[in-house]
Amino acid sequence: MSILVGKDTRVIVQGITGRDGSFHTEKMLEYGTNVVGGVTPGKGGQAIHGVPVFDTVAEAVAATGANASVLFVPAKFAKQALLEAAGAPLKLVVCITEGIPTLDVVEALEALTANGTSLIGPNCPGLTSPGECKLGIMPGYIHKPGRVGVISRSGTLTYEIVAGLTAAGIGQSTCIGIGGDPVIGSRFTDLLPMFEADPATDAIVMIGEIGGQDEALAAKYYQEKMTKRVVAFMAGLTAPPGQRMGHAGALVGGEDESAASKIEILEAAGIPVARIPSEVPKLLLDGIRIPIIRRAGKSVRMRSTLPQASQA
Repeated sequence: MSILVGKDTRVIVQGITGRDGSFHTEKMLEYGTNVVGGVTPGKGGQAIHGVPVFDTVAEAVAATGANASVLFVPAKFAKQALLEAAGAPLKLVVCITEGIPTLDVVEALEALTANGTSLIGPNCPGLTSPGECKLGIMPGYIHKPGRVGVISRSGTLTYEIVAGLTAAGIGQSTCIGIGGDPVIGSRFTDLLPMFEADPATDAIVMIGEIGGQDEALAAKYYQEKMTKRVVAFMAGLTAPPGQRMGHAGALVGGEDESAASKIEILEAAGIPVARIPSEVPKLLLDGIRIPIIRRAGKSVRMRSTLPQASQA
C-alpha cells in the first residue's frame, strides 16, 4: 500500500528529450515505473528509451491514459508546462524544476488546484513508493518497502534519512520530497491526512527546515487530528537569522521560524525531534530522552516515549 503513486500509476515525462528528462526517464524505467509517454513541443513522433514522445500533454494523455506527470522543464517554460498539465487534466504533477519565478508558481498552482490536480514541488526530488513507483530523481536503491511514510522539505536529507531507515531494517510506504521554495503545492498538512488514512502506514517521519510556518501547522494538525506516531528532524539549528540557507524558503524571518523554535513547537505537540539524522530510526523504535535545548536564555528538556514500532 502507498499514497499518491503505486504500480497502477501511468506516468508521462514533460521535458523527456532534454538531458535531465532523458536520464531520469531511464532511471525511472529501470526502477519499474510505468512511464507511458513523454512530452516535448515540436518533437512528437520520436521515442526516448522506447517511450513515445508527444507534442502536447493533452495528446499524451489521450493516447496513453496517463494520470501523472513529472516535469524536467527549464524554469522559464515551467509555468506553461504546469498549465498544460492542469488542463489535461492529470491527478498528480511532480515538478522537479528549481528556480521558477514565484508568481509563475502561484498562477500554475491556482490552475492545478481548480482542476483537482495535486502538485508536488517545485524544486523537489519527487516521490517514491518503494518497490512500486518512482517519480523524480530519488535514488531507488536506498528505499525498502515497508510501513513508514516520509515527508521532507529537503532532498538530500530525504536520501540520508531514508537510507538510515533502510539500514535499520525500517521500510517505507511512500517517501515524498515536497520542495523548499516559499510557494509549493502539497505541504505537510496536505500529506499527513493521507498517511493517517493509509492502513499500511504505521508511522511518519517529517523532515523540516528553518523558515515559514509549515512545521508549526503540522504540529497543530498532529495534535488535533492524528493517531499515528510522527517523529521529526529539523535542519538549521545553527543557521543565523536573516540568512537564507540553501532553499529559497529556508530563511528565518522571525524567531518562531528558527529550528530551535520549531523543535519546541513540535515537541510540545508530542512529536519527538531527532537532533541528528541518525537518531531518527531510534526515535521510531524506542522512547528516548531528548537533550536540553538552550534558546533565548532558557532551557527546555522534553521526554518522548514511544511504543516499539514494527519493522517492515
